[in-house]
Amino acid sequence: MKLDYIYHSGFAIEADGITVIIDYYKDSSEEAPDRGIVHDHLLKKPGTLYVLSSHFPPDHFNRDILSWKEQWPDIRYIFSKDILKHRRATAEDAVYINKGDVYEDENIRIEAFGSTDVGISFLIDLQGVRLFHAGDLNNWHWADESTPQEIKKREGDFLAILNNIRKECTAFDLVMFPVDPRLGSDFARGARQWLQYIPTRYFAPMHFPPARERAMTFGPEAERMQTRFLYIQEEGEAIARF
Repeated sequence: MKLDYIYHSGFAIEADGITVIIDYYKDSSEEAPDRGIVHDHLLKKPGTLYVLSSHFPPDHFNRDILSWKEQWPDIRYIFSKDILKHRRATAEDAVYINKGDVYEDENIRIEAFGSTDVGISFLIDLQGVRLFHAGDLNNWHWADESTPQEIKKREGDFLAILNNIRKECTAFDLVMFPVDPRLGSDFARGARQWLQYIPTRYFAPMHFPPARERAMTFGPEAERMQTRFLYIQEEGEAIARF
């Protein structure tokens, strides 16, 4: 199994006969919108393709993904229900899930957990590997701007969701989680709390462009918490094999 970084919060999981693309925003190439790891490689692979979107804003959901069904014989879309609510897609385009729902078929199991923004996060069981994509789940407190009351509220909401996740799964093989330097001096607080709460074998940062270098500075701290931090150098690279 291989993990590819696409862009922003977009990743692809390449497994045996199965590809999972999560939160596609744009492809990895700056040359053209239809160039990069998705169009040049992933959409040409045989097997079953799953396309997951955690919520409707355009940095996590791009309607272009709906055109992929024209060239892929076995494609399955699993979207957060807010995408339907905001009319970004129709009822016929996808299977829609809310927090607490489970999608399961012969290949994959996907359970939806909450978010501290709109939409959901994904717990994915695939070929014996347990993965988590946070969507916009994070401790979104702006430490240098928020009031103490705002920080307390946002942290409480975040930790409540973490506790719900930990009840379902006490350890993960791979977690994809926001490390967003826009949050200021304590930008990695949510990621740090995740690793303190839930043992994680591989940790992939996301939601950081254009501040990639600063986001990667969380790596040494993460590694002291017994995880393998996946340093991302460029869009379109394979960042882990497991």
